[in-house]
Amino acid sequence: MDQALGCSDEAAERCLLDVAPGRLPLALADLHRALPVGSVLHLEVGTDDKHDASAMDDDRLRDLLVGAGFEPDRVGVAGAPGRFEARARRARTLPDTVGAAMRLLICGLNPSLYAADAGVAFARPGNRFWPAALAARIVSVDRDPDHALRHHGIGMTDLVKRATVAADELSTAEYRTGLARLERLVRWLRPGGVCFVGLAGWRAAVDRRAQPGRQAQRLGDAPVYVMPSTSGLNARTSLGQLEGHLRAAAAAAVR
Repeated sequence: MDQALGCSDEAAERCLLDVAPGRLPLALADLHRALPVGSVLHLEVGTDDKHDASAMDDDRLRDLLVGAGFEPDRVGVAGAPGRFEARARRARTLPDTVGAAMRLLICGLNPSLYAADAGVAFARPGNRFWPAALAARIVSVDRDPDHALRHHGIGMTDLVKRATVAADELSTAEYRTGLARLERLVRWLRPGGVCFVGLAGWRAAVDRRAQPGRQAQRLGDAPVYVMPSTSGLNARTSLGQLEGHLRAAAAAAVR
């Protein structure tokens, strides 16, 4: 594909010309999976379609790179109308799995280092997200975010993209910065609803007294549901209760 577009075939240089903006998150996620941690990515994106070009600017590209698990240090206009270039480093984290027409966007607090290395959210043994999601029938294949998005409209992201051993390493400022990025993503892609897995992020960034369930405040135009952590350390919440929360979050989403 790169040669057909006149791009370098070097591992860290990619052109995503004529990729519709709504498809860029998955294209960037594929790049994230293909590159080793620490690789520097030189990227050019753009389209000659004036309608599609209106959906992209350098701020959105920066957001998309962060969501895809890259740390951008330069993003700007490439010269031609509707074209942008960026330089970013592949981080030890997870890429978003998001796109248009999502039924529900699942938002974790942040990736664990274990999940980042495994390449799948909620991958740690003992985490009950995937068993609960299967039981709630919002997904049909275990530990496969791509299948969940393409076949069930279930997207996945994180409030904070920095991977840590434990979520208690995150700061309130990181949660608030992450929420701003997430709100911009929601306003752009317009999922039917957003489900926060874990109370800490929403409490830190929005409402410190929030309880599990549908929230009074929306994110963008999307209803918000907050549920308990699916970590095995959260012994107070059973698998059946987690399943119920995911069912309720899906039911609260706008069809």
